[in-house]
Amino acid sequence: MSRSLLFKFLAIGLLMLLLLIPLAMIGNSIDERREYSEQVVRDIARSSAYSQTLVGPVLVVPYTKKERYWMLNNAKEKVLQERQVEDKLYFLPDSFRLNSAMTTESRQLGIYTARLYHADTLIDGHFSLPLNYGIQTNLADYTFHAPFVAMGISDIRGIKNSLRLTLNQQTYDFEPGSQLKILGDGVHAKLPKGVFSGVAVQAQTLPFSFALQLQGTEQFHVAPVGKESHVELHSDWPHPRFLGDFLPVERSIDHTGFTARWQTSYFSTNFEEYFSTCIRTTQCDPYQQRQFGVSLLEPVNLYVKSDRAIKYALLFIALTFASFFLFEVLKRLQVHPVQYGLVGLALAFFYLLLLALSEHIAFVAAYAISSFACVVLIGFYVSYVLQSVMRGAAFSMGLGFLYLLLYGLLSAEDYALLMGALLLFVVLGLFMLLTRKVDWYALGATNKTTNSAVSGTAYSAAQEH
Repeated sequence: MSRSLLFKFLAIGLLMLLLLIPLAMIGNSIDERREYSEQVVRDIARSSAYSQTLVGPVLVVPYTKKERYWMLNNAKEKVLQERQVEDKLYFLPDSFRLNSAMTTESRQLGIYTARLYHADTLIDGHFSLPLNYGIQTNLADYTFHAPFVAMGISDIRGIKNSLRLTLNQQTYDFEPGSQLKILGDGVHAKLPKGVFSGVAVQAQTLPFSFALQLQGTEQFHVAPVGKESHVELHSDWPHPRFLGDFLPVERSIDHTGFTARWQTSYFSTNFEEYFSTCIRTTQCDPYQQRQFGVSLLEPVNLYVKSDRAIKYALLFIALTFASFFLFEVLKRLQVHPVQYGLVGLALAFFYLLLLALSEHIAFVAAYAISSFACVVLIGFYVSYVLQSVMRGAAFSMGLGFLYLLLYGLLSAEDYALLMGALLLFVVLGLFMLLTRKVDWYALGATNKTTNSAVSGTAYSAAQEH
């Protein structure tokens, strides 16, 4: 290989490395704009309501228990002492059902948008109280106080209605605060002390229900608190992403929205054991992770698409430079590295133009405008570099086809690797096919002779003048 050809390859390689600098700067801009967008969403949520998580309801029975123990007095004699210990009994629902109809709206701050939802929710089911609250020994030592029903709601600012609990055909008002650290924020409904007729001599089934109008931002989670839990969500959002430890057993998604239904059992969730462990110890991670729900975020937002596009930038530039070099080899043209560099910069600015436009218009339209502008600019410039309008037009068509393929890679996330591999293979095959008769050893010498001839002609012309 001649020195001139080797120099050309090294120059092109160096240009590609240098182009990583503006590409990295544009990539940082994408990350900064995405972070700022997420901050705006948090600001909007701060003034309305954050993502919501529902845990409960839980029936709580506070009690005081007499405990007797032996101790040594000052005379070193054993004496029987008595103390009062306060604690609570917790009862999770045997049956838990939640049915929610969710409508979404967009809240805008500047050019950024957050998605809020309004969930009209009905929660019902029943508690099963065991005989004597499940106390089997020393029942006389227990004094039971007024019970209450607690409901965990992660952001109570989103509650839009007056909450009233119907329990065993009686109605009680909810009050702010869950009264249980394990539930966090929420509400509770106090029950009369004698609501279970003193000590629960007989086992009882207590049906409950209440309506909840809740506002939140972008995500909605539910904890499967029942031995049997049934949750059904309906929404007008057509791009749900289901989250958590359990996927819906049934779901239907179309352009008008989605419907999803979850069903869990005591055996599949083990929620009661995790709940009890979290109360007794500080090991609450399994309890906190036993949730499922839905995200109403955009499936792939403009920043994700822009970031994914710029990951292909170096490959895109390499393919364009390869096409440029192919014209240079086949048509015996001389293209200066500066001209390669200007074309590379135009390709890099495509991503900045795409980011800027997509924040104001739809991503598809921003992509079309940005790619069209770059194709026209590069095509106009290349027609002079390649000394032919037809060559410039052919180069522009090839570049436009590459932009079309890039959009296909961005849209087909699951098949991006396959499409990218096929594209590279086809380009390599085409390059090999078109250059199969090129004498690479003679190429540099030919270019050198051509340059000498051109210089000699120019010198003779100068002498004649």
